[in-house]
Amino acid sequence: MSDVYAEPTTGAGPADPSALARYTTLRLGGPAGRLETAVSAEEIVQKVQEAQGRDDQVLILAGGSNVVVGDDGFPGTVVLVRSRGLRVVAEDADTLTVRVEAGEPWDELVAATVANGWSGLECLSGIPGSAGATPIQNVGAYGQEVAEIITAVQVYDRRDGGVRRIDAADCGFAYRSSIFKYSERWVVLSVDFRLRRSPLSGPVRYAELARALGVEVGDRVPLADARTTVLRLRAGKGMVLDAADPDTWSVGSFFTNPVLDQGGYELLRERAADLGEPPSWPCPGDLVKVSAAWLIDQAGFGKGHPGPGGTAISGKHTLALTNRGGVARTADLVALARLIRDGVQQRFGVSLHPEPVLVNCHL
Repeated sequence: MSDVYAEPTTGAGPADPSALARYTTLRLGGPAGRLETAVSAEEIVQKVQEAQGRDDQVLILAGGSNVVVGDDGFPGTVVLVRSRGLRVVAEDADTLTVRVEAGEPWDELVAATVANGWSGLECLSGIPGSAGATPIQNVGAYGQEVAEIITAVQVYDRRDGGVRRIDAADCGFAYRSSIFKYSERWVVLSVDFRLRRSPLSGPVRYAELARALGVEVGDRVPLADARTTVLRLRAGKGMVLDAADPDTWSVGSFFTNPVLDQGGYELLRERAADLGEPPSWPCPGDLVKVSAAWLIDQAGFGKGHPGPGGTAISGKHTLALTNRGGVARTADLVALARLIRDGVQQRFGVSLHPEPVLVNCHL
């Protein structure tokens, strides 16, 4: 991943240096009222406090890989998080806790843990963005989720002006969510991850990954094998950033997999009776998670489905909505997302919800 912070390296990027399209993987978004760069936790706090002193709205932006910014941009202060670094803050014979600054490029962190023989992040390889964003979204892929290995998150509390540590148990982690995701109160400064000293991955939980590795679900594999295979699988779905591949100009999965109660799942099965059994996974509390990608495809929106203004569903994965032409507006992408959401609702009676954070735009 050549440019973790998403600023385009080609001439296709916007000329206006304040355009937030320069700082998002979708290459979409209007201007910032004010643009500030923070290279340390202390500077992040300082920039936020200064913006609050001006009575500005504040948007914290790091990798820009999970945000959709409206065409009118953001009228307040945008703080670009560019803090870097990681250090071991606790260890014993079997585990260690690594404190990672919020702006540390995520995939570089994963690569470093694999190289050092630290197990716990290997299946999260290739995810764009920064370390500080991972607890906000409770990032997960291929059977791993950061909630399992985060021990604490260091934050600036905009309500009382203090810096504090929030233990993992108090982070409200849920499927692609946390207390941080929809709250302007918290600004993530660093994250503590507890990793295992092991040359082997955790038990492989994801069937697709197990097949690609040639092992059984539950087996362990060398860390480097897990990372290489995950990167290959993600790249095949357009989920690894590539400046030369418009199918990767996206926020990754645009919709989360719906979680239904038993009544909702039975209604879906009835509506999908002519298509076979909908792909699903059991969840705690007698709930069922169903595949958003399957719903989208079966509702008539397949890979490559075109949208307005040069937008399209990725040619590699139905969950990724792309600015394939590089000239779209956010309104075009939102229109495509609405079309898909409404089409799935009409066909299956299931509501799709966006995974990225929407800034100054809505479905």
